[in-house]
Amino acid sequence: MRRFAIACALLAVALAGCGEAGVFDGLGDRTREAVKGETTTTTVLVAVAAGVENEGLVRSDEVLWFNDDISPQYTGTSQEVITAVWQRQLGSRFVQAARSEIATALPSAVFPGSVPQQVRWITSQLTYDEISGTLDSETSAAFGLWSDVPYQSDTARIGVLRVGRAPLEAPAVRSQITSIEVPDGVSLGWTESGHRYELFCRAEVSEDLCISVSLSAVPMRELLP
Repeated sequence: MRRFAIACALLAVALAGCGEAGVFDGLGDRTREAVKGETTTTTVLVAVAAGVENEGLVRSDEVLWFNDDISPQYTGTSQEVITAVWQRQLGSRFVQAARSEIATALPSAVFPGSVPQQVRWITSQLTYDEISGTLDSETSAAFGLWSDVPYQSDTARIGVLRVGRAPLEAPAVRSQITSIEVPDGVSLGWTESGHRYELFCRAEVSEDLCISVSLSAVPMRELLP
């Protein structure tokens, strides 16, 4: 357990006071103008049993990724993409990025292969140190899980995943999951392949289902369109 102490401590700090302000900081910074009005897109998702009662999961590559239509989408080396995406910065250190850009910027990062069945949209951002323009080590990427069109209502945001840099002593293999109950739900933490993960699930998602989501994580490149 000792080798996970720093990771757990960082998770506790990130969740201190833990209302939505602490968990969701910056995830709603996209302007109203950037939200492209009402959507008529319909996605048919097949739920897989998980969690408790009637809870289920759907594949995360079958829901709508909010930033997949960003243009241009940058390619190149990890550092080239990180630098190029920073140029989109509009006053916030949370910068909207397509999943392909995040997969390139963080090539060893994983993302849940399955999400709660009520999720219809996923938002994705790279997170920067505002002084250096490099990725922030505490939170390098952030993802929102939404049951309705993103940024229209915070109640539609039922989950958040943050990805940061793992402590140097963290093992390369996946660590055990730590669970912290918070006023609005539950937050899980683990390390894997040099990254630290914090997955928050609102109270309407059971802890069992939230754990199933975290255990479904696969390399982000496997989820590209």
